Amino acid sequence: MKAEPVNGIQPSLLKWARESANMTTADVADKLKKPIALVDAWENGSSAPTYSQLETLAYDLYKRPLAMFFLPNPPDEPSPKAEFRSLPERDLSALNRDTVLLIRKARAFQLALAELFDGRSPAQAPLWRSVKLTPGRPIPPVATRVRVELGISFEAQLRADNGSDDEALKMWRRAIEARGIFVFKHTFKQSDISGFCLRHAEFPVIMINNSTTKTRQSFSLLHELAHVLADRSGISSFDESRIESLTPRERAIEVFCNAVAAEILVPMADFRAQVVRLPSNVESTGDDQFAALASRYHVSRAVVLRRFLDNDQVSQTFYEAKTREWDAQKDEKGSGGNYYATQNAYLSERFLSEVFSRYARRQISRDDAADLVGVAPKNLARLEDQFMQGVAA
Repeated sequence: MKAEPVNGIQPSLLKWARESANMTTADVADKLKKPIALVDAWENGSSAPTYSQLETLAYDLYKRPLAMFFLPNPPDEPSPKAEFRSLPERDLSALNRDTVLLIRKARAFQLALAELFDGRSPAQAPLWRSVKLTPGRPIPPVATRVRVELGISFEAQLRADNGSDDEALKMWRRAIEARGIFVFKHTFKQSDISGFCLRHAEFPVIMINNSTTKTRQSFSLLHELAHVLADRSGISSFDESRIESLTPRERAIEVFCNAVAAEILVPMADFRAQVVRLPSNVESTGDDQFAALASRYHVSRAVVLRRFLDNDQVSQTFYEAKTREWDAQKDEKGSGGNYYATQNAYLSERFLSEVFSRYARRQISRDDAADLVGVAPKNLARLEDQFMQGVAA
C-alpha cells in the first residue's frame, strides 16, 4: 500500500527547519535520495512528505520534534547568522549542518543551566564581571590579570601533573568553570573549527573541538575565554588565513584573542629567556627543539612557532609553511572505547555535578536528569559512576 502524504504540515516550517540546519534543498534531496523538485514541492505546499519521510526529516536531518512541523509559525529562535552577525557571510555559509547543530546544542545547555541554577550564575564572582577585555590594550598585563583571576600561577602551569598536557587542560578548564563559564567539548565533524563561545549575562558557554590534541584544545579554550571576556560570541578556526577576510574590527578582535591566549600560555618574558641559547637562525632549529619548548608550556608546536614570529625571529612564510607541515601530521585521537568516559569529558564538570546533586536530592527526576545529560534513563547510573570516579581521581 502506497504511503499517503501527511496532512496539516506547515510548508514554512519545513523550509525554516532546513535553513536553520544550514542545509540546501539539494543537501536534503541527496540525504533522502529523492529529486530536488520533491523537496521544493514540500516547501511550497504543492506536496507533502509521508509520515516516514517526515520522521527522517525531523529526527535524522533537522533534529527537531515531530510536532513542531504542525505549528502555525516557526519558533522564535536566534540563528547562527544572528548570533555571529559580525562574521563574513562566506564564513557563516560555510558552517555545515553538524556545526549548526552543535551551536543549537550549546544554546540548549544555556537554557538547562538557567533552569538548574534558577537563572543566576552559581559563581560568587563571575569572571566576565571582574575582567572586561578591550582589543587594543597592552597584552602582557591583560594576560597576567586573567591568570591571577583564574588562580593559576605560571609555576603551577609548568608543574601540571609532571608534564601532562591532559592535566594542564583540565587545570585551565576547572579554573574557568569555577568562575562561572561552562566548558563543553565535542568531536566536531567540521574539523577546521577549533571552537566557539556563546555569550550570556549569566551562563556563557564555551564549546571546544575534542578531535585534536590536548595542547591545541588548551589554546582554543583560552582563545574563546578571551572572546567571552570581550563580551563577544565567536567561532574560531584553525585556519588563520580566515582572519584576513574579517572586517577590520573583527580582525582586531581575533588577533587580540589569539595574542591574549598565547601570552597566558607562553609569557614572552619567560619565552625569551628560554630561547636565548638557540641558534640565531631559528628557522634552522630542528622540530625536536620546537617540541621541547611546546612540552614546557603544554602547548602545540604551532603556538611556540607563533611566539617566535611575534618576537621577529622567523618569517611569516616560514611560519605558514611549518604550521601546514605540522597540521598535515596525524592529530592525537581519543580511544573512543568508553562511551561514559567520553560523555564525562564532553560535558561541563560543574554542569554534571549540579545535575547529579539535584537528582540525588530528588529535586529532579531520573528522566529529567537523563534528558539533561543526554543518556537513556536506564544508563544514568553508569554515567554517574563514571563521573564520581573522575572527581575522586
